[in-house]
Amino acid sequence: MAAYSALLSQRHIIEQIQLHPCPPICLDQNQVESLTHNLHFFQDFLEGYFCGGSISSKEAADVLESRIADAAHAAEDIIETRIVDQIHGEKMSSHELYYQELEKVIQDMGLIKKELMENKEKNIGIIEDHLHINSSTLGGSSSSPSKRRDAVVGLDDLLNQVMDKLTGEPSNRRIIPIVGMGGIGKTTLARNAYVKFMKHFDIRAWVTISQNYNVREILIEILLCINKAESRETLSAKSEGELGVKVHQSLWGRRYLIVMDDIWSVEVWDKVNLFFPDNGERSRIMITTRLSNVASIGSGGVVMDFLNEDKSWDLLCRYVFEEEDDCPPELEEIGKKIANNCKGLPLSIVVIGGHLAKSKRTREHWEYISENLNSIVNLEDDERCLKVLLLSYRHLPVYLKPCFLYMGVFPENNKIHVSWLVKLWVSEGFLKPINGKSLEVVSREYLEELCDRNLIRVHQRGSNGKIKYCNIHDLVRELCLREAEKEKFLYVRIPHDLNNVPQGVINTQRRIAIHQSTSEPEALYALQSMPLVRSLICEFKGVLPTLDFRLLRVLKAVDKHLYSEEKRQYKYPIEVVFRLFNSRFIAIRVDWRQNPQFPSSVNLLWNLQTLIVKDTVGAVAPSEIWKMTQLRHVEFDELEMPDPPLGGQDNEFVLGNLQTLSVIRSFKCGEEVVTRIPNIEKLKICYVGEFEGCSSYCLDNLCRLRKLESFGCSFLSQSVPNRDDLLQNFILPNSLKKLTLHGTRLYWEDMKTKIGLLPNLQVLKLKASSFVGTEWETVEGQFCNLRYLLISMCGELEWWTTDSSHFPRLEHLVLQQLDKLNEIPSCIGEIPTLQSIELSLCHDDAVISARRILDEQEDFGLRVRVVARDSHLKSLAGPNFQVETCSIL
Repeated sequence: MAAYSALLSQRHIIEQIQLHPCPPICLDQNQVESLTHNLHFFQDFLEGYFCGGSISSKEAADVLESRIADAAHAAEDIIETRIVDQIHGEKMSSHELYYQELEKVIQDMGLIKKELMENKEKNIGIIEDHLHINSSTLGGSSSSPSKRRDAVVGLDDLLNQVMDKLTGEPSNRRIIPIVGMGGIGKTTLARNAYVKFMKHFDIRAWVTISQNYNVREILIEILLCINKAESRETLSAKSEGELGVKVHQSLWGRRYLIVMDDIWSVEVWDKVNLFFPDNGERSRIMITTRLSNVASIGSGGVVMDFLNEDKSWDLLCRYVFEEEDDCPPELEEIGKKIANNCKGLPLSIVVIGGHLAKSKRTREHWEYISENLNSIVNLEDDERCLKVLLLSYRHLPVYLKPCFLYMGVFPENNKIHVSWLVKLWVSEGFLKPINGKSLEVVSREYLEELCDRNLIRVHQRGSNGKIKYCNIHDLVRELCLREAEKEKFLYVRIPHDLNNVPQGVINTQRRIAIHQSTSEPEALYALQSMPLVRSLICEFKGVLPTLDFRLLRVLKAVDKHLYSEEKRQYKYPIEVVFRLFNSRFIAIRVDWRQNPQFPSSVNLLWNLQTLIVKDTVGAVAPSEIWKMTQLRHVEFDELEMPDPPLGGQDNEFVLGNLQTLSVIRSFKCGEEVVTRIPNIEKLKICYVGEFEGCSSYCLDNLCRLRKLESFGCSFLSQSVPNRDDLLQNFILPNSLKKLTLHGTRLYWEDMKTKIGLLPNLQVLKLKASSFVGTEWETVEGQFCNLRYLLISMCGELEWWTTDSSHFPRLEHLVLQQLDKLNEIPSCIGEIPTLQSIELSLCHDDAVISARRILDEQEDFGLRVRVVARDSHLKSLAGPNFQVETCSIL
């Protein structure tokens, strides 16, 4: 929500000014106290719940939230404008006028605060969740299963799983959770199982819980299912305790099945659990939920995922034609495209199927449906899809709502890089700080929570087990965009849409994302009229517009992982970038061949936190970079860092917030550097040209970087590093969790002294010529926590001698371009945690040995993937053994 994010952002600005060693402006202390007090009060209000209710509470809350956001934004505009004017050296309004403007905002906040307190005293129901909508209005289930047609297409395997859990062991009471995002088919699956086992259980009851549950009503619904002769009026006269006793007595000694559909909290289960006896009769309780933490009340549950293409098509046919064979041939191709575009969400398929069943069955009309699928699905059946998903958004705690809405900035069908997402969330300033945790840690915890709520999907986890890529379903993204625009939190457009946006709408936007590459002059013209914009996420062909966004905080104009020639044309004038004095996040591509040194005035970007610059070979940072105390992440293709300036006041040149430095050329880890980056967590360094020895670069000081978790070192020089020098002076800290080496040319036996004993090492990537020699023999007691091992282009390796106990926690083994490696040791397959083996362009014998390992250890769930030079190894392919070929030029 815009109000909550605005409050946190304003608090962040005040704190940054107060804590900055060289603040750009001074704030009046009395005004700071008043502002901070008001911001805290509003934040507590939005986080809290005020009970009661009135017809106008929703409307009143909307107005008050809007006023809170406007007030916080007004204070933000006044303060940040003053900062930018000060740095620019422009003629400013008098300090008295600035004081008066801010004082007026403080007074407005006071009036809003007074109104909120009066409303609270009158018990007017203004609560954070004022938009909660009863589930019955959102297409939710009734208190008993509907007898309408419930297509179970695509759910056969899951239905069999549920059936096994319902009828199998154990004999004691069992709770069976069914978990998945809204619209995934949880209720349909539960309903089919419920109907199928009518005769297996003595007693069956179905009750829908929803968000606003009432324990008495739950117990009454169960009793009405148990005994049809019961009267609701009679039961309603009983207390909650009396109802609970009656449920317990009715179920005692009987085999029962209770379905609790649509549970949103563990608390509701805790309140009814004691009324369901565990009497050894193989009784079962099924629950459906969108929340993973709620599913944890049971064990061995069913996790529902999206349908594949074939099942999506089957389900669509069921709703349009009754049978797949009834589809006319001329509609099959476009019909499958429509089904695929639903991205496997059954609710979306069912809704569009209902629309197609009632509409013209012509190819032209179906092509129109395909091109406008999301808008039609959203509007069809009284916006049923969006309303179902809206429940999940409304149920979010207020601190997660800005994070969720922000997902709309990413294009449709986008694989979202989590490291970028985390940096953006932090830079936007809407994260609620948690004592003792960095904002990056808080971001990842929030992301995991959104994934547990099945609003965001984990696309891929990295070698360290953390989420590396995530994505969201198209309909969930539509929900983000609709709510974000309604709450004036985010404005997302494709360029030609900008031409039709009223000026009064666009010039008040604070976060803007423009998707699809363009150089249309209309889009550039529209961007010129956005004086308040704080975040701009865009793609432009050619040179990006040199627009003066004085207050801009976030500029993301490049994608870290796209390197096509077309993308390489995306350049930004460096002189424009480094006049964005209010910026916190900059991600751009520039042409450093024109001027490899960026200006010494870079430290005027007083609050810059993230600087990501591509195409930067030869870039040299000025010494002023050591004055940029807010820096958290600095990522270049290659950057040379100067020695820190001597002298200065206490902490003036200490980058205490800096967590990431990558990739630093000819990095010197001297005393003056170590003391200035005490909290560095990720460091990548490279040495190009003549390497003068570890002592010259003080690499023995690496061990003093006690918070360093990820370290990469590449020697790209023609002169080979001296092995004895590396053994003596290349000292790694015990804090390392991830290590990547390239060109070190150590001997395999050196692994025992340099790497194997690192107690926290989880990821080890050995790249080209990092180790040399024909044989690697490991020993017990090392690599105790290693989970991911990559060996690439260490071409001399022929024999690997090891034991399963030498890698007790290994999960993933990746071998690349090992032309001489004869085999993977068979004992590798005996590692109980091993999940996958990948071989790319390795010796045929190594591939064959992987096949043997899989054959012997298949019960462990091992998967093997092979990339081979030609197709002759495809005969080895089979279940869990994938073989691909690639052409070598």
